[in-house]
Amino acid sequence: MKPALLLTRSDVAALLDLDSCISAVEAAFRLHGQGGDGSTTGVLGIHVPGGGFHIKAGTLRLSRPYFAAKTNANFPDNPAQGLPTIQGVIVLADADVGTPLAILDSMEITTLRTGAATAVAAKYLARPDARTVALIGCGNQGWVQLRSLCRVRALTSARVYDRDRRRAEELARALRLELGLTIEVAADPAAAARGSDIVVTCTSSHQPILDLGDVTPGAFVAAVGADNPEKQEIAPALLAASRVVVDVLDQAATLGDLHHAIAAGAMRREDVAAELGQIVAGRATVPPNGRDVIVFDSTGMALQDVAAAAAVYERAQASGRGTPVHLAG
Repeated sequence: MKPALLLTRSDVAALLDLDSCISAVEAAFRLHGQGGDGSTTGVLGIHVPGGGFHIKAGTLRLSRPYFAAKTNANFPDNPAQGLPTIQGVIVLADADVGTPLAILDSMEITTLRTGAATAVAAKYLARPDARTVALIGCGNQGWVQLRSLCRVRALTSARVYDRDRRRAEELARALRLELGLTIEVAADPAAAARGSDIVVTCTSSHQPILDLGDVTPGAFVAAVGADNPEKQEIAPALLAASRVVVDVLDQAATLGDLHHAIAAGAMRREDVAAELGQIVAGRATVPPNGRDVIVFDSTGMALQDVAAAAAVYERAQASGRGTPVHLAG
């Protein structure tokens, strides 16, 4: 049996760029939306004091049938201790015979594929003339979100907000030059969102940070932070007044912002307009019309991890990067 490849975070960063990740994630959504390819997804969450673990797994037929399972730890208070908020690993395997192919650090893949999903959603759901963006949450994910959006829309300006104003100011200084945007630091989430064509929330909030009236009609909102049942960023009233697109309906209904809207009696599963994969595959349409707010409830689809990990693995094989590990030795 061939050895599996051990791929560190630096390996992943060298092998997977943002544009390639966006392409891989879009392909994953398209395959999922087409159906009939045998792709499957699953998620399991384990909560502990101060944080939690989630396991996301799925299968996807790309150049070959792949299975990937990601175990991520998420501890929001870690940065105060000099530790990353998110840490974990991905196991990539041959989905035909079960042979482990690679063990990859998950941090870089999780960061890139989450931003990539927002870019794919914005490509199909944000107005083509969208020029202004509000970014709420300026941690590592915020940087990738803004970079990703610039890949799919000709943005000119941004308003950014973070509870730690210094993080917002640091992001504004750096990305102002890198992306050629006018970037201002906002006083609060609503001040950032009002008047913006695109709004991204990527926080660890456990209560709504945007409510009805905070978002301009016709805006596209990517709600990224609610990846477990305790987290919440979008008020049920705002979600109920919007056209809602999810990554995976079963998942969003149990752990996303949609979950809270359903629990509050503001929405039903049947009120969701579509899954993003259905739109990418051309099986559903939710076109922006300049009047309705469109919300993408991004809970993190396992197939994003499968597609990104497979891209890293195939590039590692081609380049000879990575450390061979004989797991059966």
